[in-house]
Amino acid sequence: MKSNLRSARSDIAFNVILYGVSGIVLLLVAYPMWFILIASFSDPSAVSNGRVWFWPVDFTLLGYQEIFKRSDILIAYRNTIAYVLTGTFIGLAVNLSAAYALSRRDLVGRKVITLFFIFTMFFNGGLIPTYLNIQQFNLINTFTVMVLPFSVAVFHIVVARTFFSTSLPDGLLDAARIDGCGNLRFFFTMVLPLSKAVIAVIALWTAVDHWNSYFNALIYLPRAPQLHPLQLILRQILVVNQASTMWGGDAIAIQTQKIADLLKYSIIIVSTLPIMLLYPFLQKHFNQGVMLGAIKE
Repeated sequence: MKSNLRSARSDIAFNVILYGVSGIVLLLVAYPMWFILIASFSDPSAVSNGRVWFWPVDFTLLGYQEIFKRSDILIAYRNTIAYVLTGTFIGLAVNLSAAYALSRRDLVGRKVITLFFIFTMFFNGGLIPTYLNIQQFNLINTFTVMVLPFSVAVFHIVVARTFFSTSLPDGLLDAARIDGCGNLRFFFTMVLPLSKAVIAVIALWTAVDHWNSYFNALIYLPRAPQLHPLQLILRQILVVNQASTMWGGDAIAIQTQKIADLLKYSIIIVSTLPIMLLYPFLQKHFNQGVMLGAIKE
């Protein structure tokens, strides 16, 4: 009786400690994002003076108004959405098909081909050879350069290959062949429907990569401002505000610095909100896919 009572007390104490530590970690992770959100709706002076803690102070939309005063913001949004949708589709098509091929034990030279893929994760030709190669294909200043040349992600292929190898039974293909099913039909009708978890994971990773990408646009779209993505436009806004702060007069510099600081918070919200809204719909498959794709052969 006493042992059961001690066990119950120890469980209660453990749960209290566990929930307490989890609550502290949640607060440390969630508060910075909450502060950025409320700061983006607060007066710049209140933010700079440290009067913003848990709620917006002197509510204002100045930061968002300054962002959307630029006519190219909506164009950049449209470009980014197009890059995300097209790039994610191409990335899934390329990486999933390569992963499935490498997961097949009857593929001739499978280990050698896998070694070539893994090699590119650690070594590459560098920026200048890559630029010259893309230039030879006449992809500079085109929509295609943002979605096609960098669509292969070896890490995604490794995760998907491990998922296919460990989650799909070997006898499934043999049973399909008895019914007259070929490799291509088997991939589309059997493999993909059974791989929703890993597809969701790779789709989310690819979409986030395209949404946050600005360096490729900076390098490969120098003379095509109409094709610039959102991240590059927002970067330019910050650079312009910083430059105007450095070269403005005293009173102008102070006011410009306040607006620039407010813009930083508003830009973070604008650039991260779509991905944050997308994640809850993929969370179930995301957790399952990461765990299954992490199993070693």
